Amino acid sequence: MNKVILSVAAIVAIGLTSCKNETKKVEETTTMEVSKEMAMTDLSFGVRGNCGMCKNTIEKAANGVEGVSNANWDVDKKKIDVSFDDTKTNAMAIHNAIAASGYDTEKVAGSEDAYNSLPGCCKYDHEMMMNQSGEKE
Repeated sequence: MNKVILSVAAIVAIGLTSCKNETKKVEETTTMEVSKEMAMTDLSFGVRGNCGMCKNTIEKAANGVEGVSNANWDVDKKKIDVSFDDTKTNAMAIHNAIAASGYDTEKVAGSEDAYNSLPGCCKYDHEMMMNQSGEKE
């Protein structure tokens, strides 16, 4: 009988210890998520393109950069808004990723090979203005 009581007490003690560790892990995770939010940077810059297919490709390229949490390219304004963790990436990495997909940004010319592989509707005028006012050009 003493062995049964001792076994039950040991199981209860292990169970209580495990519960305390799980609570601690949840608290640590929550703290780390708050810290990540503080490192977020918002950036807007011009990107040449024409249509909804361009939008998908440009946003996919930007979102493919580690640390980018959100990218939204405006077809009319020829402008992308990006949120990213500046401890994991920087603005030039995002410009370079978009350029590698075939699109010119304000700072980096698009890859010629990638541009030539774009669908016909996506082949933009390389002299197209990248404005931020939203006016058609």
